[in-house]
Amino acid sequence: MNTQLGKVYLIPTTLGDVEPLEVLPLSIKRSIEAINHYVVENEKTARAFIKKIAPKKSQPGLKIQLLNKYTDTNELPSFLDPCLEGHHLGVISEAGCPGVADPGAEIVNIAHRKNIQVIPLVGPSSILLALMASGMNGQSFAFNGYLPIDKGEKKSEIKKIEKRSKELKQSQIFIETPYRNNKLLSDFLSILNPHTKLCVACDLTLPSEFIKTQAVSNWKHTEIDLHKRPCIFIFQA
Repeated sequence: MNTQLGKVYLIPTTLGDVEPLEVLPLSIKRSIEAINHYVVENEKTARAFIKKIAPKKSQPGLKIQLLNKYTDTNELPSFLDPCLEGHHLGVISEAGCPGVADPGAEIVNIAHRKNIQVIPLVGPSSILLALMASGMNGQSFAFNGYLPIDKGEKKSEIKKIEKRSKELKQSQIFIETPYRNNKLLSDFLSILNPHTKLCVACDLTLPSEFIKTQAVSNWKHTEIDLHKRPCIFIFQA
């Protein structure tokens, strides 16, 4: 008799220090209460998140695999073994939605190859929340991730993407390592056309949330400190 395959549940987390059930639906709580096998980026923070959502759940009973930049990619297929044995598997990101700007996408890809059902659960995505609040084109947009660190390469890439934005009337979305946020904002202000619209969205869903869209020329007269605050940047030429 064949064992019925378990499913892969993509479990969103909060975007910062906020009461989880203020921004996450009850489906997250029900899923965590039912799942004991997990793939996570950081075991300590994942366990803390699980404990906050389901305080009565047995922590010693959790089976946790780490997926981060140190993980050997050859090990990834074995992470799905619980599903082949009939157990559900939860994938948890450090913040927001697994698989979106997140290494969890690799597990999802393998799950599809193994004909394992993937179930995305509802939760906050900083990328979509920022786009929703930006007032920019929500029908045509591109997520560009991180820009090059090299100064010359970064300038060239920003110019190229700004040109594409103008030609396609397309919103362009970026993220940056939090301690480089102020530098990226400064780069945008010095490189982009003064008339290009720029949105800065930081600390989304948190009490300190800040979202503002205005022309680059106006940003040059706006003082804000983004240091170590999770940010999304969007521009449209």
